[in-house]
Amino acid sequence: EVQLEESGGGSVQAGGSLSLSCVVSGYTFNGDCMAWFRQAPGKEREDVVRFYTGGGKLYYADSVEGRFTISQDNAKNTWYLHMNDLKPEDTAMYYCAARQAPCSVLGRPHEYTYWGQGTQVTVSS
Repeated sequence: EVQLEESGGGSVQAGGSLSLSCVVSGYTFNGDCMAWFRQAPGKEREDVVRFYTGGGKLYYADSVEGRFTISQDNAKNTWYLHMNDLKPEDTAMYYCAARQAPCSVLGRPHEYTYWGQGTQVTVSS
């Protein structure tokens, strides 16, 4: 059974940093698509970064470009979202998601098969 589990959320002041982790179990994604999504109250779930596991093409939402980066630890089958210069508008529940297929152009939530339970990020001004 494939499982994704996020951790690392918390509360920070604007300008601060947080790193989120997504531990994958039950499968090794390689050449597949993974993504980090976020959803704020009353808003649609949006993808903030979408990437090919094993390297390759990367997509960042305009709102996070230059502030968010990803990394991976293959030995731990763990993916990270590093968030810098956080802003109050980054406040949301953050989810990692994966699919056993290449990334699509649009990266809609319904295209992903596997989801973590989410971790809350709150940024105060």
